Amino acid sequence: QEKAQDQLIANQTTALLSDPASPVLGNSKGDVVVIEFFDYACPYCKAIEPRLEKFLKDDKGAKLIVKEFPILTPESLIATKAALAAVKQGRYEAFHNTLMNFKGRLTTDVIFDAAKDVGLDVNRLRKDMDAPEIADEIIANFNLARALRIVQTPGFIAGGHMLSATSAEIDFPKVAAAVRAK
Repeated sequence: QEKAQDQLIANQTTALLSDPASPVLGNSKGDVVVIEFFDYACPYCKAIEPRLEKFLKDDKGAKLIVKEFPILTPESLIATKAALAAVKQGRYEAFHNTLMNFKGRLTTDVIFDAAKDVGLDVNRLRKDMDAPEIADEIIANFNLARALRIVQTPGFIAGGHMLSATSAEIDFPKVAAAVRAK
């Protein structure tokens, strides 16, 4: 089953690693690439976020490609559209981190308050959220997740393999060491 999963990942390498619409956190030229499929309303995604941020801060060779995968709530989709629109204002990372570190129920007010708090022009953001390329990126991520048989969040890929441990058990420095050892 693991070999079949690795083959699915290999078949999607270009979409996973080279989609210019997928935001990148950490070192954009990093030698270790971790790909995360996540949802802003996912409690497991939020629980792992501090460890992920620490990993990116501590490992200067780490690159995180984030795949917005809003599957849990209607607000997840609004948050994803807002986050992808934030790219146009150069504030994706700040907005992403603010939403991921928010404790409580994700609401439309929370989303747009967070946007304002990180310095986004909210009126422009609301317009940009309706851009066709944002809908295209969301559809592409859903199709990619389906092709990889990712049905829940978070979903992590590193070194051409799906990380099968529960999110609470993932040791990112250890994962990075294993990828570098290959």
